[in-house]
Amino acid sequence: MSSKAEKLLSLAGVSFEGASFETLKELYGKVLDFGMHGIGFSPYTEGQKPGDIISAEQIRRRLEIIRPYTSWVRSFSCTDGNELIPKIAKEYGLKTLVGAWLGKDDKINQLEIENLIKISNEGYVDIAAVGNEVMYREDLTEGELLTFMQKVKSAIKGIPVGYVDAYYEFEDYPKIAEACDIILANCYPYWEGCHIDYSLLYMKEMYNRAKLAAKGKPVVISETGWPSQGTSLGAAMPSDENFIKYFINSQKWSKEENIEIFYFSSFDESWKVGAEGDVGAYWGLWDKEEKLKY
Repeated sequence: MSSKAEKLLSLAGVSFEGASFETLKELYGKVLDFGMHGIGFSPYTEGQKPGDIISAEQIRRRLEIIRPYTSWVRSFSCTDGNELIPKIAKEYGLKTLVGAWLGKDDKINQLEIENLIKISNEGYVDIAAVGNEVMYREDLTEGELLTFMQKVKSAIKGIPVGYVDAYYEFEDYPKIAEACDIILANCYPYWEGCHIDYSLLYMKEMYNRAKLAAKGKPVVISETGWPSQGTSLGAAMPSDENFIKYFINSQKWSKEENIEIFYFSSFDESWKVGAEGDVGAYWGLWDKEEKLKY
């Protein structure tokens, strides 16, 4: 490990107990500057939502903001302009986890899959994700998802193909885990009401459960994060302080144990309040005006 990395981990290992908010912000900035493995890319600007067309200009502007801080970006869809994200990311030297968003509309699903295959075969995809939490939402049956996965695996070569869902869904659907080249597990202690003090320990447990379900296949944490504002869920309290603590702990663990984490997310997005309640709008490292929060 480099001396720079050792210094970072030493800083990150400082106890939070008694630390002022200013001290936490200073440490957060140092950890962020050191860089993340990956980040979930938030393309929608204020007033936009999924289904709206996003432009190359806004993608480029936001990628320019985040690229000094990450090696990978994750996109969630291959339609409505989202299909431009991987190509532009490659221009900036970023690696890409590219998702096809699958839901209840088969026409849209087919277009998502066709575009994912096309983008992959053009060389813009490093990991292909066929669907995101469709088993959790019950949008598709297991058989329908497996059919889409097989279609993609048959059409692209040399690119690992996986599926994104909550870590426990890979325990519940072993055939899906078996079909994956790589397990893409969402791990959110917040959404399970975990107190911030135990959140890293719980995320490690989530990750280890996904590893057991993977049976030797690589496991990536495709999403994790903590909201900076909003209503508490059980013992999980959104706050600026807890947001910072969770980010520091997750990045320290990622560096120490070479855990591949895609942090969620890059920018705050107001549209997310509908599905997730008031906390939905406050997961970004940057605010909705594209300014770093801390």
